[in-house]
Amino acid sequence: MLRDKLAIDSKRLDEINAFIMDPDNQLVNDLLALVEKYGGPEEINRKAAEAGKVESLMARLEKKKPEYVKDLQWLIEQRDNGAFITENEYRKKVLGEKASSTEFNEDFPVTLEISACQFFSFFMEQARQAVANRELMPGRFIRVRFMKEQEEDGDLLAVSAAMQILGASWCETLDTKGTDGSNVHLGGPDTITGYFGGVGQPNTHPIEWADEFLYYKTNYGVKQILNINPGTVLLAYMLHKLGVDIEFKISVYMGNDNPYAVFWTLMAARMFSREDGTTSLIGFNFANSVDNATIEFSSKIRKAMGLENVVRFEHHIFETWKSIVIQPYDRREELMALAPKVANISAKHEGGEIAVEEKREHPSDIAEYFLPRADIEEKNMMPLLTQNYMDKHESLNNTARVLTEKGLSFIAAPNLHHR
Repeated sequence: MLRDKLAIDSKRLDEINAFIMDPDNQLVNDLLALVEKYGGPEEINRKAAEAGKVESLMARLEKKKPEYVKDLQWLIEQRDNGAFITENEYRKKVLGEKASSTEFNEDFPVTLEISACQFFSFFMEQARQAVANRELMPGRFIRVRFMKEQEEDGDLLAVSAAMQILGASWCETLDTKGTDGSNVHLGGPDTITGYFGGVGQPNTHPIEWADEFLYYKTNYGVKQILNINPGTVLLAYMLHKLGVDIEFKISVYMGNDNPYAVFWTLMAARMFSREDGTTSLIGFNFANSVDNATIEFSSKIRKAMGLENVVRFEHHIFETWKSIVIQPYDRREELMALAPKVANISAKHEGGEIAVEEKREHPSDIAEYFLPRADIEEKNMMPLLTQNYMDKHESLNNTARVLTEKGLSFIAAPNLHHR
């Protein structure tokens, strides 16, 4: 049969293993040397576990930014005192008495995801409003800040602690990325087409990316990072296989927009998975062009690879008003059709409601993710960016409301709402 010609011969896998095991393989040798530089997998994980403890982070914050410690203490008190609305209370708020008789589909809860939580001040504004207005906090946060900048101003410590207090997952974006100047032939918007396909981590930069990750892992307990390049994706697979506890999510910028691209990526994840079936790939952001049929077919691929419970599909429901897609962009109704069928999916809110964004004098703009804090403060833009973020918070809560109205379930901040 024609199909038989596609079967992968075991000798091809032997060739791949032989290449990996070759003691003269510089690609592998450079990675092993980097891991050994940090003390080996066990020491890396030990340091990360210690550095990432909430008490360790807050003790360091006490010296760097004591006012943030007070904010975190307030957050802990609100959590422990039950100030945040529970899932059952939220359902009753939306449905009234009908909530008690509604059978909710608990098989495929949708993770409520927001992007990008750039500053700790954004987060605190969101948390205070959630308490005051009985709203939901996300179950997942994406961050796109300069790592060195937030290391210096205390936001990295504060947000890392806050996420654990919420029980939420979160993802950081390393400075060693496509827009860091690593490609000497690419500049700003005038060379934007040169960045297509994840270009921008050439030559030695993948190892530098891994080095940066291991620094933040061992010093701050950072576990999950954004990934945009096939080379750094492979390195993340290999680090996990070696025993380093690393997690990553594939960015929308990598351009996975069809089932064949999804198959390629998940196949490699499976090949480098550990004995227990886990892989470092835990978040898979599709390109904006995917339709429901592609996502449903991709879920079949994911299940066939044994990764349904490991790899979360992350789907943009809203996007920033400027600099990434043609507006209006609103995929909420499509999500409602997907939610009862596709497991382990998140609804990513990176923009506000269309009716809100189109009337803002300063609508959300993804290009502003890369502005240094000093520039933002000099131009007095922080209130504007905070409003943009709170618009995303509103759209996330609107999605939760519609899910609830349709008898579907969600994952909000676990320690706050699912207690």
